[in-house]
Amino acid sequence: MRPLWHTFESSLQVYLRSSIDGAEDSYDGRYDSDGEEKSLDTFVIQLFEFLSTIVSSRRLSKTIAGNVRELVYQTVAFLQITEQQVHTWSMDVNQFVADEDEGSYSCRISGILLLEEVINTFGSEGINAVVDAAGKRFQESQRENSASSLSWWRLREAVLFTLASLSDQLVEAEDLRIDPANLAKFIEQLIMEDTGIGYHECPFLYARIFTAVAKFSSVINAGILEHFLNAAVRAITMDVPPPVKVGACRALLQLLPDMNSSVILPQIMNLFSSLTDLLRQATDETLVLVLETLQQAIKAGHEASASIESIISPVILNVWVAHISDPFMSIDVIDVLEAIKNSPGCLHPLTSRILPFIGPILNKPHQQPEGLASGSLDLLTMLLKGAPSDIVKTAYDFCFAAVIRIVLHSEDHGELQNATECLAAFISSGRQELLTWSGDPGFTMRSLLDATSRLLNPDLEGSGSLFAGKYILQLILHLPSEMAPHVQDLVAALVRRLQSAEILALKGSLLLIFARLVHMSYPNVDQFINLLVSIPADGHENSFTYVMTEWTKQQGEIQSAYQIKVTTSALALLLSTRHSEFAKVNVPGSPIQSNGGITTRSKARSAPEQWTIIPLPMKILALLADTLIEIQEQVLSNEDEDSEWEEVHEGDAKAEKDLLRSAGTSQFSKPTYDQLEAMARFENQDDEVDDHLLGTDPLNEINLASYVADFLLKFSSEDRPLFDNLCQGLTNAQRNVIHMALNR
Repeated sequence: MRPLWHTFESSLQVYLRSSIDGAEDSYDGRYDSDGEEKSLDTFVIQLFEFLSTIVSSRRLSKTIAGNVRELVYQTVAFLQITEQQVHTWSMDVNQFVADEDEGSYSCRISGILLLEEVINTFGSEGINAVVDAAGKRFQESQRENSASSLSWWRLREAVLFTLASLSDQLVEAEDLRIDPANLAKFIEQLIMEDTGIGYHECPFLYARIFTAVAKFSSVINAGILEHFLNAAVRAITMDVPPPVKVGACRALLQLLPDMNSSVILPQIMNLFSSLTDLLRQATDETLVLVLETLQQAIKAGHEASASIESIISPVILNVWVAHISDPFMSIDVIDVLEAIKNSPGCLHPLTSRILPFIGPILNKPHQQPEGLASGSLDLLTMLLKGAPSDIVKTAYDFCFAAVIRIVLHSEDHGELQNATECLAAFISSGRQELLTWSGDPGFTMRSLLDATSRLLNPDLEGSGSLFAGKYILQLILHLPSEMAPHVQDLVAALVRRLQSAEILALKGSLLLIFARLVHMSYPNVDQFINLLVSIPADGHENSFTYVMTEWTKQQGEIQSAYQIKVTTSALALLLSTRHSEFAKVNVPGSPIQSNGGITTRSKARSAPEQWTIIPLPMKILALLADTLIEIQEQVLSNEDEDSEWEEVHEGDAKAEKDLLRSAGTSQFSKPTYDQLEAMARFENQDDEVDDHLLGTDPLNEINLASYVADFLLKFSSEDRPLFDNLCQGLTNAQRNVIHMALNR
């Protein structure tokens, strides 16, 4: 440790002279013969990573335990902005924003990771070491300022950067040597110390002050927050260095949602005007930040937004057109337009502005620049979400026929996906009225069915059908009587599409339709089973055998709370019939463990994964038990994120009760796709979208744990010998959770 510690301390002095002050060679941009960078920054990063490894090791951390405060104190000095960063960020504000994002990596980020490891390992001692080091370095910066040092602000900025980066740990700490009130005073002293300096004098320090205010807004005095809100608004309206505007935007992002409207409204018009001007100048990363800030300003302005909609909306639409080929940016812009839509008095003027613009685009999609038709469909879907009938009717008149044509004829998968979601939104918002608007309900229904046929065509590539399930779900939820005569054809088409599907998300969405049809057939679920048995399926005895084999295999991959509720409860309904067909179906149970040794790729190809084969009723019971286990794990992890699963098994009666009260909101990660647009839209898709389309479905209100537990109790009491026989094929964990459910 002595040589390492000596290297650490002496390296700081070299780093200060070379990288931070720029007085000596920092070896930036030089590489060895292997292509590895030889800069001083790279060396310091590796030094931090080495120290992090020591700190995180239970055995090795003891060697450094006596010097935690000194380690933190020295590390804070390493986190100062380098001369190269000052030059780069002054020339390119986009690089400043990019380097500040969590995804970037640098000496500063590596140092923060070391400090996080110190806190994780040493707990309150580590947190207090951070606070003490920040206080000492702050005092040093004061002395440097008094001595007229030109670089005094760097150490002050490093202190604020350190505290802001560790704000979550500091705010949540329960055993700080200083109480939360004193911590707040300490932070307030730091941020108020330099409010008198000019924006141009220390732009990066001012940017960091704004960021620190945002990070500690939950503990800072309301009067000080109001002061910095006003300062941030002024900074955006003034001619100040771009980094200051970046810091001001970050502060507004955090402060606007929670600030009293009486503070915001007097300045909101100036803020709208300034942010709109910034939109015209911003590019790349700064544009995203300005859009996010504008979105929060619109939400905070609320009633005031109507008076400026005519100014803001055209500018935002121009930004949208300019960045239409970037699906991530397009989504950010649409989020801002949605905030305008949801503001009082803005929906109708915004609709009048958008529909005449996108109508001609959708009517001639092949003549548009790449991405414009697809993006216009996204924009239309946003307008339709939760819209009143008159808006939906207007959108129908402008665009419905064009959307149908795109679904029927487009070969562009992005267009097909967006058009499918758009049709789902039309049905969800228009419902039965939708059929009457053309004057010929039969024609409209045929158009919807034609779209269904195209989307379920087994020859259509899976990416094009990606949202077919979401669309068909709206058809059977909102137009059930019109769909009833077509159920047999629909089921046959679903089976063919499922057999040709390769994308897991598509399989899951199609299986969801089968599950919803099971619910809709209740209490005559056996009739739905008979329907499946009557429909042939290539390579299988019938569609029931195929669908249940695929369903039980994919159930663990089903995503979203709604889908899990519907599919799991549908499996219970199917099992409750004890239909004679169940006895004829065997499905994959669990993977068979190999005899040992490393599974190489060649071995995997020559000997693919083997599964046990078990009766279908046993597999369904196992899946129901797995659902309870999943909910249990979720409940217990929420109760104590730090507790180990082994400790839980010793028995927690309260957790068992919580299990049966849980709503079953376990989340599953979404798959990724090669198509950039699909990836962008899946990453930005959240429960709000599903809430809009599925909020009226009563199955969304199922308490899954209670539902499964009630089913198990009823099923076991109706046929105990069958139940006990099925349980014999389950794992110990599955039997234990079923026993717990039966004895609650």
